[in-house]
Amino acid sequence: MNVIVICTDSMRPDCLGCYGGRVHTPNIDRLAAEGAIFDHAYSENLPTLPTRTAWWTGRYLFPFRGWEPLANSDYTLAEVLWSRGYTSALIADTYHMHKPIYNYGRGFDTVVWVRGQEYDDWVVDDGRPIDLNATHRLRGDESDALWEPRFRQYMLNTSDFRTEEDYFVARVVKEAIAWLERTTQRQKDNLFLWVDCFDPHEPWDPPEPYRSMYDPGGPGQLLMDPVPGPVDGYMTPQEVARTKGLYEGEIAFVDKWLGVLLDRIRELGLYDNTLIMHTADHGEPFGEHGIIRKARPWMFQELVSIPWIIRHPNGLGAGKRISALVQTVDMMPTILDFLGIPGPFELPFLAPRRGEDAFPQDMPIASRRVELTGKSLLPLVRGEVDQIRNYAFSGQNSEQWSIRDERWSLLLPMDGQPRMLFDRQVDPKEQTNIASEQPEVADRLELALRRFAASLRE
Repeated sequence: MNVIVICTDSMRPDCLGCYGGRVHTPNIDRLAAEGAIFDHAYSENLPTLPTRTAWWTGRYLFPFRGWEPLANSDYTLAEVLWSRGYTSALIADTYHMHKPIYNYGRGFDTVVWVRGQEYDDWVVDDGRPIDLNATHRLRGDESDALWEPRFRQYMLNTSDFRTEEDYFVARVVKEAIAWLERTTQRQKDNLFLWVDCFDPHEPWDPPEPYRSMYDPGGPGQLLMDPVPGPVDGYMTPQEVARTKGLYEGEIAFVDKWLGVLLDRIRELGLYDNTLIMHTADHGEPFGEHGIIRKARPWMFQELVSIPWIIRHPNGLGAGKRISALVQTVDMMPTILDFLGIPGPFELPFLAPRRGEDAFPQDMPIASRRVELTGKSLLPLVRGEVDQIRNYAFSGQNSEQWSIRDERWSLLLPMDGQPRMLFDRQVDPKEQTNIASEQPEVADRLELALRRFAASLRE
């Protein structure tokens, strides 16, 4: 059996057709119709890199870790599969994983980095003229010195784009297909492919017709990469709507290229012996709580809710909507369960022994027992259980934590600011804080959150 995971960064589920959104996403929708779709999936640790740590370690780490490299004590999904004979590849344009010291390609047999996304230092600035005013706007304050060179870098990185195949999602998909075509000449089993698309993360600049597809038009500037921060005084409501239209067009563009990848998987004869997943690391704020982009570590629905679709090769769960609470830490346990690889695991530390016997150089000098704290989702897919947890827990940089059950959301700032409680049955967008009106509920959830965090070990 094989496993293919397709991650699309910053993709909100409420924009996708299969989740009731208005964006035309026929390829994601087809995958959802053939698989199980999770209606209440949440990130555990945000944003980009902490989520990938959660995916690849299967462990709750939000009380301890922020934006940082993988630890030497982490036993990653790719490393576990490497030691069990799987041929693996990471194809990504998520450039944060490729930065010095981060080493997120660890454990994969093949790693392909598609360069140039966002503010990646890919094209060296040669002083060529760049017009930032057409699709960018600075705030006219001290943040300008930070953001102007970043905007310029992205415009340099994309200055030679001519057709849609020059864009990043297309390049990632083509690299993934190239790896599959090469590898399947030798084998069509025991493959693990992780396709990590940074789109639809900002900057939002899809080619036509996607650029105009969801643009409501009207007055105001079309900003493809707003400076993160408060909306008030920076963007009009119409400008926010137009920018979100660009984001939605980017989603439609991503869906088109995911369809190209899925079609090639079918043509190569892999579709019926491969577990295929599509998910995202987090969502994206568009003014719902007064900010544009991920400017604050606020664990509201628009940021922490993610899509998650699992297509089982045997048709298990096909067409099923699952309401149970699931989280990013469940990725690794689910894949290992599917492949029949039980835990816990012993992570060996290999090195030459001290003393005269310096060879061989891969002797076990220590080991660490690793237990996953996430849960396999396959019992949900098979219909064996209705839920695997009572609460979903999230955090970002130890600045704010949150806890959710089937009805309530509690957001707990770690700097002493007032907690926030929302009843999603009547307030699904989490607009009205009722912590003072429902102190017993808030107390119960905060106690459960703090007890859970205290029970974890790094």
